[in-house]
Amino acid sequence: MSPVLIRFLAWLSVVAVLLAGAGWWLTRPKPVVVTVKEIGRGTVESTIANTRAGTVEACQRTRLSTISGGRIERLAVKEGDRVQQGQLLLKLWNDDQQAQSALAQTQVATAQQRVREACTVAANARSEAERQAALRGRGFVSAAREEAARSEAAARQAGCDAARAEVTQAKSRVNATRVEQGRTVLYAPFAGTVAKIVGEVGEYSTPSPPGVPTPPAIDLIDDSCLYVKAPMDEVDAPKIAAGAAVRISLDALPKRSFTGTVRRVAPYVSAVEKQARTVDIEATFDDPAAPGRLLVGYSADVEVILATHASVVRVPTSALLEGGRALVAGSDGLLHERKLLTGLANWEYTEVIDGLQPGELVVTSLERAGVKAGVRFLADVPAAGNTL
Repeated sequence: MSPVLIRFLAWLSVVAVLLAGAGWWLTRPKPVVVTVKEIGRGTVESTIANTRAGTVEACQRTRLSTISGGRIERLAVKEGDRVQQGQLLLKLWNDDQQAQSALAQTQVATAQQRVREACTVAANARSEAERQAALRGRGFVSAAREEAARSEAAARQAGCDAARAEVTQAKSRVNATRVEQGRTVLYAPFAGTVAKIVGEVGEYSTPSPPGVPTPPAIDLIDDSCLYVKAPMDEVDAPKIAAGAAVRISLDALPKRSFTGTVRRVAPYVSAVEKQARTVDIEATFDDPAAPGRLLVGYSADVEVILATHASVVRVPTSALLEGGRALVAGSDGLLHERKLLTGLANWEYTEVIDGLQPGELVVTSLERAGVKAGVRFLADVPAAGNTL
């Protein structure tokens, strides 16, 4: 074979190799872009949260209405006022009852005068009976005269006792008129803030009869003591007990949370139409001053902490596949599937008992197309500064 042909064949083979390499390079699978997180140590908690928004409630709240209806004569407070226990809030027109009370007090005074009169006469009659008995002993008067004096004394004493009974009766009438007047006034049963007043001076205030939802005249709130009431799924209710630690978050104070404690778990299940059955829990703030001034009715969420493991290897829960598997970004540029043994978990982190070591990289963008074991990858976020 001639040297020219040999050189031509050599050149042709080189071109073939280059073309084959170029074809492989052009047709090779492109690496998938993934987001990775570096495994580290931290705290993992097992928690449960409320199914619907909870509410900030006052420890004491009462909606007051007068027992009797009538025209409002005096409003001693206005909405937003702070009041002390026993302070007058509202008074209805009750001049007729005051007149009855004045009459009853006059009757008491009259009855007391009658007592003085009747009892004075009774005392004289008793003295006369004793005198007649002494004269009868010495034979100066007859037995009939003595008996008549004794009967007169007894009758006068009965009159004295009857007059005293009239005084008691008159005082009872005074007390009865005071009770009637009490039906037309409202006093604060505890210190608090007037949240709402229904009615104005001169308007008619109607108490709520049984079964008829009439708005109360005054809504009084003790905002010095607040708690959060939140509905929990009935499935989680057996896991919660009074004294459990919680985290409370408020829509009015975003990006903040406050530690608290479960103070009560409702002893019954609430069934709300078209919604899941729930059990209400009540949680208090460990530091009531921490959130500042809260308004009754704020929406709030309660996260009950069931267990806590500190300084454990943890993986983002979003990085887990079904069956407790994860994709690890290998140093060879390929994704590798790893079976994990897990412990405590929540929506953010899951404890890793076995299967991962601190410093390894796991894929968190599992929803991206082409992300699977065995493929080449390209991390879109540098591992540095992206540690758990």
